[in-house]
Amino acid sequence: MNSINANIFTDIPAELPEELFECIVKQENVLIERIVSKGHMTPTGQWYDQDWDEWIILLQGQATILYEQNMQSITLTPGDYLLIPAHTRHRIEWTTPERHTIWLAVHLYS
Repeated sequence: MNSINANIFTDIPAELPEELFECIVKQENVLIERIVSKGHMTPTGQWYDQDWDEWIILLQGQATILYEQNMQSITLTPGDYLLIPAHTRHRIEWTTPERHTIWLAVHLYS
């Protein structure tokens, strides 16, 4: 494996017409990615329904996630993390438009 030296807070484009997804590490059963949002949200009526567990931590900014099953809304601030089990339908309801929201997501494939 090659060594990687980078900074999670750098190399962010000034303009983000769409959310930015960047692979940091990908191995057989794990994908770690940086996600950068700035006022982005899941399109109306769309829900994520993934075949794998996803662990996320919010590093910068703020975001709100909504779970479909009980319509529970969770607001995340820097340092907050959560595990979204496979097939838990959810959506991003809001990310702060004033500054970049930076996430670290770990996708756990079985």
